[in-house]
Amino acid sequence: MQPTNLLYILSDQHNRNLLGCYGHPMVQTPNLDRLAERGTRFTSAYTTCPICVPARASLATGRYVHQIGYWDNAFPYDGSVPSWHHRLREQNHQVDVIGKLHFRSADDDNGWSREIDPLHVVGGVGDALGSIRENASFRNKRGGIEEAGPGDSTYLQYDARNADNAVQWLNSSSANTPQNGKPWALFLSFVCPHPPYFAPPELYDLYPPDALPLPPQWREEEWPDHPALDYMRRYFTFAPQFDEATIRRMNAAYYGVVTYLDQQIGRVLATLEANRLAENTRIVYTTDHGEHLGGRGIFGKFSMYEESAGVPLILAGPGVPAGKVCETPVSLVDSFPTVLEAMGATPATEDADLPGQSWWSIANQPDAERTVFSEYHALGTETGVYMLRNRRYKYVHYTHQRSQLFDLLADPDECNDLAASPEQQPVLAAMEAELRALLDPEAVDAQAKADQKAKVASLGGEEALRQRGSFENSPVPGEKPKFKLV
Repeated sequence: MQPTNLLYILSDQHNRNLLGCYGHPMVQTPNLDRLAERGTRFTSAYTTCPICVPARASLATGRYVHQIGYWDNAFPYDGSVPSWHHRLREQNHQVDVIGKLHFRSADDDNGWSREIDPLHVVGGVGDALGSIRENASFRNKRGGIEEAGPGDSTYLQYDARNADNAVQWLNSSSANTPQNGKPWALFLSFVCPHPPYFAPPELYDLYPPDALPLPPQWREEEWPDHPALDYMRRYFTFAPQFDEATIRRMNAAYYGVVTYLDQQIGRVLATLEANRLAENTRIVYTTDHGEHLGGRGIFGKFSMYEESAGVPLILAGPGVPAGKVCETPVSLVDSFPTVLEAMGATPATEDADLPGQSWWSIANQPDAERTVFSEYHALGTETGVYMLRNRRYKYVHYTHQRSQLFDLLADPDECNDLAASPEQQPVLAAMEAELRALLDPEAVDAQAKADQKAKVASLGGEEALRQRGSFENSPVPGEKPKFKLV
């Protein structure tokens, strides 16, 4: 593969189904749809962890969460594990970032040539209250859902600024006169469509709430009956069910923010074209995890269902098959080798055991059988959760609780759990064996909880953290966090 520049665009909490190119009948995402038309779209892409901080640490390092120990939103990446940005910079590539990182601090050596207006975790600590897994402080997220609708937010403002900064970057010598004559990488990280659920009024109005399709199993009588999901709903105060009008209004706001995100990406892609950079730049679009939108009685991420663990993934540029749909399962852990291959960079010796594969190589091959992995050890759970997905089945393993099994070819909405089916016991056993060949789920769960207890103790103990309180969303640069007692 000939080395080129790389524009890696990451959003935050983008439900994979909410893109026109993924078949949604209403959502307006013309810029991302055009990107998919001239590139390759992946149908089975997944996060390594359905919550921000661990997913971003894993994306950076090319390693699974249990390998690097960035367990939850109080374990932010600190530059101590080599990242693909470190590898590029070591080889004299310019590698800049604009926008949300959710790392510990810009004072750390995170591997970038420059961090432009970065969003990092609160105070270099993040959401430490979420590290209390036993006798946890439950949170009431009902207010943010009930208030959803037309409006403004600092996240909308920040993403406009991120797009402005990207346009300025692409118009500058950084893009047009590459450092050392080598390809550059720009990691452009938007915070939308992450809550708050406020959309610009003119975009909210594009989506009449009563006309929107609602997510799977949104009615309380349809909610999946599983102790882990019951606990999650109690933890976030998602029960009892919101009234239908509220769910529809929240969905309309989310749709509006998705379209807003697409507009910002469109501005950046237009600038890339105007500067005649598109012919020598490969593009990645994906997100860190999805959004439930009320499906299964859950809002936000946190689970292994498709709307939470699944992510959109689009590749475009030189050497990428145009108009292709790839069904091979892929993962954000693949980012590390993907970036290095795109730019002609060389892995270090210590990268030889990375679990990922390059998306460019996968896109240029026929669809293949592959199993990808995700895990979760953060707030809203009592126990570690692990997922394996191959081309047909998804297996979800809950430590010390019953597993789930879904046939995604026959049941793409995951409404029929096959784990108790006598006919499916060989599949269930084979997938559990595959999981245990990768890790010891009980040991990893115990290690995560031990590390979390140590983290809590290092920050003054449980009572001190409860007095500190929680915050809904990480503030943008220049904004103060708004703590509240729980």
